[in-house]
Amino acid sequence: MDARTNPEAPSSPAHVAVYRKDYRPPDWWVREVELNLALDPARTAVTARLKVERNGEHGRPLRLAGDELRPLAVRVDGTDARWTMDGDDLLVELDTPEAWVETRVEIVPAANSKLMGLYESGGILCTQCESEGFRRITFHPDRPDVLSVYRVRMRADKARFPVLLANGNPVAAGEGEDGIHWAEWHDPFPKPSYLFALVAGDLAANRDSFTTMSGRAVELGIWVREKDLPRTHHAMAGLKAAMRWDEENYGREYDLDRFNIVAVDDFNFGAMENKGLNIFNSRYVLADTDTATDADFDAIAGVVAHEYFHNWSGDRVTCRDWFQLSLKEGFTVFRDQSFSADMTSEAVKRIDDVRLLRAVQFPEDAGPLAHPVRPDSYLEIANFYTATIYNKGAEVIRMMRTLLGPDAYRAGCDLYFERHDGEAATCDDFVQAMEDASGADLTQFRRWYEQAGTPHVRAALVRDGEGWALDLSQDTPPTPGQPDKAPVVIPLRTAVLGATSGRELVAEQVIALTEAHQRVPLGPVAETPLLSINRGFSAPVNVSVERAAGELEKLAEVDPDPFARFEATQELMMRALVAGATGDHANADPAPVIAAMGATLRSNALDPSFKGEALIIPSEALIGDRLDIVDPEAVHASRDALRAAVGAALADDLAAAQARGAAGDDLSNEAKGLRRLRTVALGLIAAADPARGAALAKAQYDAADNMTDRQGALVILAALDGPEREAALADFYDRYRGDTLVIDKWFAIQAEASRADTLDVVERLRAHGDFSLKNPNRLRAVAGSFASNPWVFHARDGRGYRLLADLVVESDRLNPQVAARLVPPFGRWRRFAEPWGSAMREALETIVRAPGLSKDVFEQASKSLA
Repeated sequence: MDARTNPEAPSSPAHVAVYRKDYRPPDWWVREVELNLALDPARTAVTARLKVERNGEHGRPLRLAGDELRPLAVRVDGTDARWTMDGDDLLVELDTPEAWVETRVEIVPAANSKLMGLYESGGILCTQCESEGFRRITFHPDRPDVLSVYRVRMRADKARFPVLLANGNPVAAGEGEDGIHWAEWHDPFPKPSYLFALVAGDLAANRDSFTTMSGRAVELGIWVREKDLPRTHHAMAGLKAAMRWDEENYGREYDLDRFNIVAVDDFNFGAMENKGLNIFNSRYVLADTDTATDADFDAIAGVVAHEYFHNWSGDRVTCRDWFQLSLKEGFTVFRDQSFSADMTSEAVKRIDDVRLLRAVQFPEDAGPLAHPVRPDSYLEIANFYTATIYNKGAEVIRMMRTLLGPDAYRAGCDLYFERHDGEAATCDDFVQAMEDASGADLTQFRRWYEQAGTPHVRAALVRDGEGWALDLSQDTPPTPGQPDKAPVVIPLRTAVLGATSGRELVAEQVIALTEAHQRVPLGPVAETPLLSINRGFSAPVNVSVERAAGELEKLAEVDPDPFARFEATQELMMRALVAGATGDHANADPAPVIAAMGATLRSNALDPSFKGEALIIPSEALIGDRLDIVDPEAVHASRDALRAAVGAALADDLAAAQARGAAGDDLSNEAKGLRRLRTVALGLIAAADPARGAALAKAQYDAADNMTDRQGALVILAALDGPEREAALADFYDRYRGDTLVIDKWFAIQAEASRADTLDVVERLRAHGDFSLKNPNRLRAVAGSFASNPWVFHARDGRGYRLLADLVVESDRLNPQVAARLVPPFGRWRRFAEPWGSAMREALETIVRAPGLSKDVFEQASKSLA
């Protein structure tokens, strides 16, 4: 996120905005990088030799970025250099157009709590350099448009660090004196510094191989602690499936002799696509049915694919500057979504993707941190890794594919890779390739990259002479810095069904809404028409449709498009929920919802995975998004009432669904769907009859042969009262004590529980011996979980806000990136009724006033106040 979203946001001399309009090419290129590292957690010596080349005619010095670095030596072509420091940057005077510049620094990986640059995680030395972490290792321009060929030589104590890995291919290794060994790696493909990686540690590998479509053999390795090797097989299978899928669907073949993945416990992100050496948060590598849920298995496959796909959409073609971040991330998210849809259920995957978009990105678009897919400015680049860049960016790519068709889209991708291989490109370059390959004019479509906010589409079927027409309009609400919005191109997959028969009267077509108001003739139809619009969620927009009584019920019953059918059921729920939250008792009648959910449960035509998704009642956060002013207590009461009514009315059907399970070692889509439906049904049973729900949940917990069933039951029990709750929580902790990833679940389940005493529980978890602010996963498991628990977070007395504000300030001293990601829940304080709105604002003010606040947190908090 960036200052462009609110140019008037308060600032200070230490918080200077960077603007896209100010981009200029680098003064100096770095063609080659030679690194020599004597690795030690307490003191690592880094010698860097950069082959630099002047870019154009100028006399400006070479500027090398640094962060908490002190130069111990600076030499140019072997002799002492003329240099000065400008803040953290090193300026070197050069008299020749080319030179070898050598610097030497010392760093302390063990003290690097920011987890950016070179740091230690559980005895493993590893790196994270995106976006500006390389400057914490050595002096370098550290910008994505400076691409270099790297040669890396590492030395370390062989007993402590027997495995030495880096980008590219290994070229040499040997033994030194006093137990020291060394290894040298070479990456022949020019890359920016943010893709640099190395790992040193006592690791074991799950080894395999892959033969590319041209017949090349690639050695694969997933490196973990030896005890974790049995939990790497799913990740390896996912990697090989992704490699084959990318060849078949994009024609992209892997290019090095080695592809390695390393799992570490301390990591700010999910994973990182460093060329040939991906470094992963261990939660996205390690899995077996006893410790990982079906959702974990799917997430691992998706993240492994995402990082592998970056080899082309991010590594071989990278981004010119960080304003173009969605060039690689939005594109790659779309690619990994498509892969996951092919590997699992296309309909359920689409529902899951849209649920995430609505839960995270739509609120971002509607709040003080709104920004375009390609922003114009930022204070801290780390705040830029947002749902808008990733998830909305993926929707923009999806819309281009919908508009152009799959063949033209593929031709555009091929042209893009051909033109820009080995280059740093822009979002405009991608769109231009699509235009040139297809002949389409995407001038207006580019507004999706330029404008923030979620468009609102209004649709109605109207009489048009002897036939019918579709009346459409669009508008996008003002966002910070962008009060007025121009119409965008909105592809709407649309069909017309018979309101009586349910038959398709007008075949599905893609209607491109390009104007503020547009009418599309549909012609005569044989019966009263029923509109099915934005099928498959073809555009990331809010759609309001003028509907007669009974239309949603009919769509929920007969629409052949799975997503449209899901949407109809969800809209029925949402209407009742909003009515309940606003005191509109006449429209809060749960009967239509109960009828639609009952029909879904009893349908033999729907698979269990779809049923599980369709029966999930919208979250409290999504209900709040439909309200002008949010009363969290009223929202909570409305949702609880609907869940109880559904659970009571459909008790027998839900019990039948809950009783039907699948063996834990069966990871087929059918089995995963049965387990998903089982837990959703259990939750509704418990909402209507807590005592029965507790008994069924404890029985499911005790009989579970897999983590999906066990965790699903524990989530239900954690929100209830009674001895079953305490017994299950104690058993879960004792069973998995020492397993970091599973104990993260134990923390999160309690922090997410919808209970009156959850804040007391969170305070106890915060003081628990297994809690640590230094580990991002554990901090997110507690702080992130209770902040996404609306009834608890929005406690009337403001205690939840104060607790999160304390955690933000405290964690900011250790890891500003992770702390900053905890701030957004405060951002929509203006939409909340009193006393909540004022209390949220006070918490933000407390954060902003904290001494020594990082620019990461300052940007998020100050923009949220503006």
